[in-house]
Amino acid sequence: MSDTDEFDALAGEYVLGTLDAAERAAVAARREREPALDQAIIAWERRLGPLDAVSPEIEPPDGLFARIEARIAGAAPNAQAGSGGGEAQARAQIIDLTRRLRRWRGAAAIVAALAACLALVIIWQDLVRPQQPSNFVAVLQKDAASPAFLIEVDLASRQLTVRPVAAERQAGKSYELWLIHDKLGAPRSLGVIADQGFTVRPALAGYDPSVVESATYAVTLEPAGGSPTGAPTSAPLWTGKLVQATP
Repeated sequence: MSDTDEFDALAGEYVLGTLDAAERAAVAARREREPALDQAIIAWERRLGPLDAVSPEIEPPDGLFARIEARIAGAAPNAQAGSGGGEAQARAQIIDLTRRLRRWRGAAAIVAALAACLALVIIWQDLVRPQQPSNFVAVLQKDAASPAFLIEVDLASRQLTVRPVAAERQAGKSYELWLIHDKLGAPRSLGVIADQGFTVRPALAGYDPSVVESATYAVTLEPAGGSPTGAPTSAPLWTGKLVQATP
């Protein structure tokens, strides 16, 4: 760990409360005379502040820390009988291991806290982010008294649904739907419309949502099966634009 990492970890441990009373008092005294440490502590308080509102307090089992210390002490080399130097060395190793344990425990808690904060931010953004409208409709008509087709578009999936309203079936002819927008240049065919019932197809999947939403939709009368050239062979009979159908 670099000096910067140690410094930042100390501030994180202070905010998380993993330091013992003596160490916490020492850090509190240092932040009074070390502005950089004070700023690091403030930064950690801002990062972890949201957890106070959602994280319940968890009381560790009685004697947990004592058992941890005992395990650490048991891992240290046994002091030779009658050897004061060996006993001092073992005690020093226990202290060093204890400090390392505290550092790693603090670092792990910091990482977990950051992950929890990130999850909270994502959930909060999903809750407060304004939902974009996805359902739009258009009535294709010559005038207000002559509706011919009803179009419904799911802007999220760009699924297209067309239903005849009052357009009369023409023998040997087909009605074809077109997408018209300045960005597209020539009108783009969205396919032949069924004479009865609903025509449902993902005909808009390849177009940008902004084009789909703002385009003009038009219907022409074409030879049976649709335009043989890929372009309208007659002037539009009915036109319309999408309007939002749901809030």
